[in-house]
Amino acid sequence: MKIARYRIGNEVRYGRLEGDTLERLAGSPFESLRTTGQRDALPQARLLAPVTPASVFGVGLNYVNHIREVNMKTPKIPMLFMKTDSSVIGPDEPIVYPLEGERVDYECELTVVIGKKARRVPESRALDYVLGYTCGNDVSERVIQREEMGMGSLLVGKSYDSFCPIGPVIATDLDPGKLRVMTRLNGKTVQDSNTSDLLFSVPRLIAYMSQSMTLLPGDIILTGTPAGIGPMKPGDTVEIEIEGIGVLRNPVVAERKG
Repeated sequence: MKIARYRIGNEVRYGRLEGDTLERLAGSPFESLRTTGQRDALPQARLLAPVTPASVFGVGLNYVNHIREVNMKTPKIPMLFMKTDSSVIGPDEPIVYPLEGERVDYECELTVVIGKKARRVPESRALDYVLGYTCGNDVSERVIQREEMGMGSLLVGKSYDSFCPIGPVIATDLDPGKLRVMTRLNGKTVQDSNTSDLLFSVPRLIAYMSQSMTLLPGDIILTGTPAGIGPMKPGDTVEIEIEGIGVLRNPVVAERKG
C-alpha cells in the first residue's frame, strides 16, 4: 500500500494511492488504514510531506561503501544525530541553498516512519512498529558540518530550513534490507546502491534507539546514505528514488537576502 498526505482544495487528507486515484482514509494512518470510499484525482491534489514528525533522527556512516568513500572508521554503535522538524519539506518544494552555504550536498536515504509507540523493542519484533518507508534527502552543509563534528556536535549543518525533503508517499509491506536507492542530479545518476549494504539494519536501529528513548508514531529515521555524495547548487534538480516507493523530486533555489 502507498499512503499519501495531500492537499485538496482547503483540506489536508491522507489517502491510499492507486494509480492516479487517492482513496481517502477515514483519519490518520497512525490510527487506522480504513478508507471512506471517497476518491480524489491525483492531478487535482498537491502531495505534501507524508508525515509531520515530532522527531527527525539521522544515522551517519551506515553504508559500508560510504564509510570506505570518506575513509573513516567503522562505527561500533549507530552514529546518531537529529534534524529539526522545521527542516522537513515535501515533494517539489524547494531546497533553499543558505546564504552561508559553501558546499551543500544531497544524500539519498531510506526513511523509516514509526507507526506506533516503541520502547525497548527487541530486534526480532522491531518491524512491527513501522508504518512504512519513504524517500529522504539528508541535505547537508559540509563546511559547517565538519566544524561542528570537530567539536563533537552536529546540528546546524543538517538542520537549515528545507534540509529534510521526504516523500512522495509512505510505502508499506517492503523489505527494508533489499531496496535499491538512487540519486539523480539534473537527470544524471550520482548515487546507486542497495540497503543490503547497510551496516546497521532497520530492525537493529529501532532496537538500539528504543533502548534509551520512546519512539512515537510519526517519528522518522533517515537510515544513512550510500557512496556518491556530492554538491548541488541553485538551479539544480535533485531526485531521490527508492525501489517500491517512488521518486522524491526537489529543485534547489538560492536564499534571498533580506
